[in-house]
Amino acid sequence: MSLKFYNTLSRRKETFIPINKKEVKMYSCGPTVYNYAHIGNLRAYVFADVLQKTLKYCGYKVKQVMNITDIGHLSSDADSGEDKMTKGLLSEGKELTLKNMRELAEFYTEKFKQDLKNLNIVIPKALYYASDYVKDDVNLIKKLEKKNYTYKTNDGIYFDTSKMPDYGALWGGKRERNEEYARVAENSEKKNGEDFALWKFNENIGFPSPWGQGFPGWHIECSAMGIKFLGEQFDIHTGGIDHISTHHTNEIAQSECATGKKPFVKFWMHNEFVDTGGEKMAKSDKNFLRLQSLIDKKIDPIAYRFWLLMASYRTKVNFVWKALEGAETALKRLHGLYLGLGKKAGKINKDYQNKFKEYISDDLDTPRAMSLLWDVLKDEEISDADKKATILDFDKVLSLGFENLKEIEIPKEIQKLVETREQARKNKDFKKSDKLRKEINSLGYEIKDTEEGQKISLV
Repeated sequence: MSLKFYNTLSRRKETFIPINKKEVKMYSCGPTVYNYAHIGNLRAYVFADVLQKTLKYCGYKVKQVMNITDIGHLSSDADSGEDKMTKGLLSEGKELTLKNMRELAEFYTEKFKQDLKNLNIVIPKALYYASDYVKDDVNLIKKLEKKNYTYKTNDGIYFDTSKMPDYGALWGGKRERNEEYARVAENSEKKNGEDFALWKFNENIGFPSPWGQGFPGWHIECSAMGIKFLGEQFDIHTGGIDHISTHHTNEIAQSECATGKKPFVKFWMHNEFVDTGGEKMAKSDKNFLRLQSLIDKKIDPIAYRFWLLMASYRTKVNFVWKALEGAETALKRLHGLYLGLGKKAGKINKDYQNKFKEYISDDLDTPRAMSLLWDVLKDEEISDADKKATILDFDKVLSLGFENLKEIEIPKEIQKLVETREQARKNKDFKKSDKLRKEINSLGYEIKDTEEGQKISLV
């Protein structure tokens, strides 16, 4: 069964064939760690996690690299505004030094990693700070300079997009100069509105370079790290849709022009936004929620993962508390039904496994894959043990926490009702048995009659 993914570069689904049959090389844009990640940010990492787990489920070895941006990312992707790390330091009243910048980054990186753990996201082993690879940035800029793709202004070294005929292919070609780009162009010495910074000068704080003290541009960091750890061409690059028009477009431009190899990446894959009231969640707008905000409301973080997986990663989702609470209720019911299957796992049902593989192989169709969980549980022709094995198999990709579930402790009063009902059934007092079933159900538990006896689970 072939894998098919939607490729932003071609704007269609394509059959996925890796460059190297033995290993898929994948780069995921990581966070800029000047603040906590919000739940909108985290959708990108849930998506990337499902992607790499799908690849592994389908038999591929995966090398996933993720950057931690701790330098060089301005508040506007179009090289304008404050440096985000500088903004973070100032907001916390800390002196502007490289040491303090790194300490700030390490603090928020640990918080980010905890968020990933809470969402059952595998933290990539190849997780690197951008500030550790400035020399690689400089060397890549030198290559571009040697090939005459760069020019100098008062505030930095820029890439000349006019020298790349197909600049902007990722999002559909040359953009019309919108207000943002026109404004940037008018307020700088840039030759073209789309030209972007490879290096930004900073006399007060920064790293040495042949052109002067400062910081590498955000875009060059991802190119340099991708090339260093994955090669001049690799299979998949992931990120949010907000990266398409600027960040990833610029990655392609500088990487392909520096190496002379095309395409830089075979598959570009992007997740949609999480909206709040019709607007994308953004730290700058102060309308963001942390994962901790959910935990504080006693909501299981996995319920958020569950809620995201009920929609395609390419579908915009609107966050409302009621919808999340509904997702948590459904997840608890799933977990309860699973626990009711008993302790033993049997054999994976091949028919359901093939359906699951078919769904996730079709551009990570998690909504259909999730519905299959319910189908398995409802199927009366499959033993409980085989149901359990099949669900555990699905969870290698979905990661909804089935493997780590513990048997529920039945309160004594509930257990007494269960025993009374069992006696009523033995006495063939089915009226009393049904009454007790309803009473048990009203208390949040569900009774299932099996050949092995009564099994109880959470509703």
